[in-house]
Amino acid sequence: MYGLIGKMKAAPGQRDALIAILLGGVSGMPGCLSYVVAQDPADADAIWITEVWDSQASHKASLSLPSVKDAISRGRPLIAGFDQHIETIPVGGHGIRTAA
Repeated sequence: MYGLIGKMKAAPGQRDALIAILLGGVSGMPGCLSYVVAQDPADADAIWITEVWDSQASHKASLSLPSVKDAISRGRPLIAGFDQHIETIPVGGHGIRTAA
């Protein structure tokens, strides 16, 4: 498996709009086992995104999907920056849908 954990900063006052875009563009991503978008309770503009994929190749391929490209295009103007980006190797856990 392949995992990503990232912290994104929305433009001031745009966090909820950016979250809506991120959540709207994630359905039907082959190989995506988990995609969680969370508000940072300590920062009104910060968003944490936690992803688990069956492989790094599936994650890379997702960036070519029309829904993902559209979400990136619509979300980009609302992003003030990226704070942290961590790659992980998930080994299991509650809530991870395993590949069939």
